[in-house]
Amino acid sequence: MRLLMISDVYFPRVNGVSTSIHTTRHALEKLGHEVTLIAPAYPQAMHDDERLLRVPGRTVLLDAEDRFMHWGTLNRLLGALDPNRFDLVHIHTPFAAHYAGTRMARARGLPVVETYHTFFEQYLEHYIPFLPGVLLRLAARRLTASQGNAVDALISPSHAMRDRLLAYGVTTPVEVIPTGIDLDAWREPQAADPRPALGLGADQAMLLFVGRLAFEKNIDLLIDMFQQVLKQRPDACLVLAGEGPAEKRLRRKVEQMGLTDKVRFVGYMPRDGSLQALYRAAHAFVFASTTETQGLVLIEALALGTPVVSVAEMGTRDIVHEGEGCLVAPHQVHGFAERVLELLTHPHLAAQLAARAVIAADAWQEDQVAARLVDFYQRTLEQSSKGTQKGRA
Repeated sequence: MRLLMISDVYFPRVNGVSTSIHTTRHALEKLGHEVTLIAPAYPQAMHDDERLLRVPGRTVLLDAEDRFMHWGTLNRLLGALDPNRFDLVHIHTPFAAHYAGTRMARARGLPVVETYHTFFEQYLEHYIPFLPGVLLRLAARRLTASQGNAVDALISPSHAMRDRLLAYGVTTPVEVIPTGIDLDAWREPQAADPRPALGLGADQAMLLFVGRLAFEKNIDLLIDMFQQVLKQRPDACLVLAGEGPAEKRLRRKVEQMGLTDKVRFVGYMPRDGSLQALYRAAHAFVFASTTETQGLVLIEALALGTPVVSVAEMGTRDIVHEGEGCLVAPHQVHGFAERVLELLTHPHLAAQLAARAVIAADAWQEDQVAARLVDFYQRTLEQSSKGTQKGRA
């Protein structure tokens, strides 16, 4: 199958969408499919392959890490592509990629699908705080429904997000297909224990968060929770692995709470074994985001046997189940701290969860998930060949 993917974000910009696209593309290519990706160009030099086409762009005002692809350049690139080169268009983001991608697909008579990666209803309030939240949520719902109904089929990474899309008024078929991970490649790299470099003793309790340090990740709750944990485990340390727009504010918060020597900001960690070593060293992986459409870092933690304590909200509920991890109601600082302390106090419980987590993670093997995606593509192509493609006469 010959696929054209279009996205407004990709590496070197690090986030869940970039990771999902990279993983999906790699898995499809391993199955013998040809995947061309159009994505923004960034200032950082990248060693791209011949099927990764970069489009110049400009900085996004509200987030300097992102880029808006130049509309004219993107459309000229799409117009220059051989119409017989692709079987299907797969859009990953709702900005220029969506509008240019659907326009090109309709003009060429190609079926077009889209993955809804980001829960914009909750996301926008963190980045446009000067507008009323109720208006932002309403606008996000209406825009999502309009875009969802403009394509032939939608992919939701989780059941919770699918339910939201249907509630918005999306009538396009929505299929739940998560992003998998290459478990063997993820588990294989080994690296030295990071504890000495972090100034931690062998038995010192270590909590870990991995992800973008962004407002929607609800890291404030993790820091507040950690302060309560320290009352019973003053030896504990919280490690935040990532970077992002909320980092400066989070550092100020930690300083104001007098936790500078207890909270470590370690930045982005390479996936050459260094990041895996952090997961393996942690007594618990803690996650409080309420806006995840999936949450790939949760799968990473489970796959390495790191006990997970997570808020039970949105896409996290598809990944973490009680008995394989610990689930907490949203916004419950005290309840979250209690579950963490339960793991720290009862090592045998943590070991049981770790063993079950490793087994549970096998369900997210990328080749299994990619096979589901290929089946979805094939069914979409069949519907298109019957003349049921949207935009066709």
